[in-house]
Amino acid sequence: MLEIVRTLTIGATAGALFTAVLTSLPIRPGSRLALGAGIGTWIALVVAITLSGATANMPFAVPVLFMLPLAVVGLAATSSAARSAMMAIPMTLIIALNGMRVLGVLMLIAAISGQMSGPFPYSAGIGDIITGIFALPVARLAARNPGSARVLGWNIFGTLDLVVAVSLGVIYARTGETTAMTTLPWSMIPLVLVPTFLIGHALVFAHLREAATAGGTIARLARA
Repeated sequence: MLEIVRTLTIGATAGALFTAVLTSLPIRPGSRLALGAGIGTWIALVVAITLSGATANMPFAVPVLFMLPLAVVGLAATSSAARSAMMAIPMTLIIALNGMRVLGVLMLIAAISGQMSGPFPYSAGIGDIITGIFALPVARLAARNPGSARVLGWNIFGTLDLVVAVSLGVIYARTGETTAMTTLPWSMIPLVLVPTFLIGHALVFAHLREAATAGGTIARLARA
């Protein structure tokens, strides 16, 4: 029963996340459909490779799948049109979507039940819960003051939480303490959700930089 709940929860989280992003992009319906198909193909690839056992038996499978969306988005960002479209996603929405990370409680449940061990599930779970709890208050703050230092602090914390979680996952994979992360539905977290949230944090950094630049321009005009 718990496994079914976990699968439905992770799947619903991914679905809600990508639906919100796709609907917020200022692109043509055809482009939105193509992007949605690409995301669907990516998720299907992750599921297929996980079911094949490659994520558990081939050491390079997880790093390659993890880096794939990051590389694709990084390549797309070299296009000014794609970059403008990504920057059109409201920073408040990106931050608010991190509220879903309170589901890091699933990691704690896995640790308590013995499905995972070591520091990984506690670090990843607690870090995600903290990030998720503060996501909505920070989103409201960003709506009033997009250049707030507290928004920057939250974004740094949320990014480091994911980086540390990935690092611990890799380190403890050798001991078998994170083997569950190479099986479904767990593999959806490091191979789909984590890269997506990392991309979101990168966009928030870009928005903060844009806000700082605009603030500096306004200050210079005021002094002129």
